[in-house]
This record gives sequence, C-alpha cells and structure tokens, in this order.
Amino acid sequence: MEGNECLEKGGGSEARLSEIRRRLHQCPELDFALDETSTVVEEVLTEIGIPWKRLAGTGIAAFLEGKGNGRTVLLRADMDGLPVDEENDVPWRSANPGKMHACGHDVHMACLLGAARKLSEIQGKFSGKVLFVFQPAEETSGGALPMLEEGLLDGVWPDGAFALHCDPFLPAGTVGVHSGSFRAASDMFDCVIRGRGTHGAEPHNGDDVIAIACRVISALHELVGRTVPPSDAAVLSVGSFHAGSARNILPDRASFSGILRTLDEQARVSLKARIRRTVMNIPDILGAVGEIQFTEGYPVLRNDPGMAALVMAAASEVLGAENVIPLVKPSMGVDDFAYFLQRIPGCYFMLGTGKGDGSEEAPLHSPRFFPDERCLAAGADVLVRTALSVLGGDHQK
Repeated sequence: MEGNECLEKGGGSEARLSEIRRRLHQCPELDFALDETSTVVEEVLTEIGIPWKRLAGTGIAAFLEGKGNGRTVLLRADMDGLPVDEENDVPWRSANPGKMHACGHDVHMACLLGAARKLSEIQGKFSGKVLFVFQPAEETSGGALPMLEEGLLDGVWPDGAFALHCDPFLPAGTVGVHSGSFRAASDMFDCVIRGRGTHGAEPHNGDDVIAIACRVISALHELVGRTVPPSDAAVLSVGSFHAGSARNILPDRASFSGILRTLDEQARVSLKARIRRTVMNIPDILGAVGEIQFTEGYPVLRNDPGMAALVMAAASEVLGAENVIPLVKPSMGVDDFAYFLQRIPGCYFMLGTGKGDGSEEAPLHSPRFFPDERCLAAGADVLVRTALSVLGGDHQK
C-alpha cells in the first residue's frame, strides 16, 4: 500500500480505519525518531480539520473545540514501535527491517484518529474541548513527561484523561476495565561488584567476584517473597550478568542489571532500600565492594474509580454490557500514561484485539502479534462515547 492511499478522503468507516492502521503499521519507528509516523498522523488530522502542534520533537497535540465553554477531556495514543523483526506475511507488514508495531500502537493511533473524525462530525453538539495526544517513546524513555514539561497542559486542565491498549487475550469487540492501581511502577538498577582478580588456580589470592555476585542475586530474589506481604504485588528480575573473559582467570569485576516492579509506593521505597543494602553489604562482608545505581522508571498507573466506572458505562452503551469485562487483577507491566493520571483523574483500559475463536493468540511484543481489525471501530466508538460522557451536551438528547 502506498503511503498516500490511507489519506484519501472518506468516511470514518471500518475500512477507513483499517487503511490508516495498515499504513501506520508499515512504517514503525522507535523512541522519539517518529518522523514518518508523525507525518501520517498530522496529515489525517489536517484532513479532518483539527489543528495540531508538535511537542517533545515528534509528539502531537491537537485540539477540537465544541460549541462553547465547558469541560475538557484528554485522549491519548502512543506512537512508537519495537525493535522486533515482523514474521507476519501480509501486504502491510513492516517495511522497516528490525522494527514492528508489536505492541499495537498502530491500533491505538488509528482508534484515536477515528475518534477524532467522529467527534469533529458532531463538533456543534457538545461544549468544551477535546485534547488529542499522540505520544512518542512509551516503550523506551517515556514521551509523556517531556510533552507535559513542554507545556501540553498550559492554559488547559482536563477534567478526564483516557487511553486504551491492545489486549490479544480479549476478543475484538470487547474492552476490559480495572479500577485502582493497574500498571506497576518500575525502577531499573545497575550493579557492580569489585574485588581482587587472580588466577583460577589461586582463588585464595582474590575475591571471586562472580561467586559474590551470584550470592547477591540469590539474596535479591528472596527479598520480595520475604519482605512483601503475599497480598501485595511486586516483581524483581535480574536480566543481565557480565563478568570475566577467560575460563582460568577470576576477574576483578562483575556486573548485573535488573528491574523492580511494584504497585504500592511504600513497598517501592522499602524494596529499593533493601536492594541497596543487599548489594553493598554482602560484598563488604566477603571482602569486596558492591555498587548500585537506580534509574527511576514510570510511576504506578492508577485508574480513578469514578472514571473507570464512566468508561464501563460508556463501553456498555456502544458495545453492550456483555462485552465489557471488569478486570480484577492488575498487571506488572508499565505505561507512562501514569504521568497523565498523576495529574488528571482518568482511566487506562484494555481493547480486545483477539480473534475470539479459541485459536492461539500471539502475545504483545511477539513478532507474530496480529490484531483483529474489528477492534478498530470498537476502540474509536468507546473513546467517543467516553469523551462525550465527560463533556455532556446536546448529543445526549
């Protein structure tokens, strides 16, 4: 499909949404380097007649004003892809080797653009404003905070903020909604164990930093189960370990990296302190030196109970109550939409993208992730109904 094919004028039909999504799927880009992606979004917004501006490099903010003063609602879609080689053999597969929309951000953008078109068609029937946010870098360093810091909310304070995310384990035509803490906070850590290197035949002349690092990692893995109540959720993972270059040499340095995910701020602070003490104290007892550096990630994403109930009601209106699924368990995944929800009451909900026929579904971040495009109209309609529920107006009569 050529790049301009998805920009032909037409209605907000499912076919139109599919064209936009497939065009975006073909040009996945990473982090903040989203020039082609942003251009497609901007061309569709311009075609609809909604003014936009750039923030944080490739982020886009667009305002749609109703017939008069009133409330403001924020709707957000993330834009970046993943460093994944796509394995799906379809005409609209990724044209950028090593990059893929394996987390469904192409779906998110298409749904939000579909919602923008639908809301623009009834612009004279509601009061207030809709702020459409197309955000870069959700998968990496985070684009939400830079957009906020560059003035996204200057002169406006939304009454509600909403975002959807693909879920291949819910069938297309359904949504899932959770009330309260729904996505974890994340804290990355990088550790180094330093000691005396020595020949493998003379371990008594060194400190065996590999063995010490293994003891530290083993102790870290016990922290969650022994310091966090079983009713609370927390995950500590060490995913990288590097040490040595020869089989007969005990090196003077070992390093490892990991990530802590928590749903409770008190547990987050407590575990970080315990991790620090573990990394420093065990090597010290054994004659080496432990060092640790934390990199703070996204905060806990908490859905406002009232806004979660509003999304459930809105989704029930357009999809039917039987297709709205209350989600009981939170996820230990992360999303920087949390920065919006720190400032604005709102809800982050799941959009079913599965086939719903019992066949195996590829998970998010898989090179075979393949959403059922029937989800596009459902996502757009739920966003529209949710926005109107916040705004109020003649459309409800």
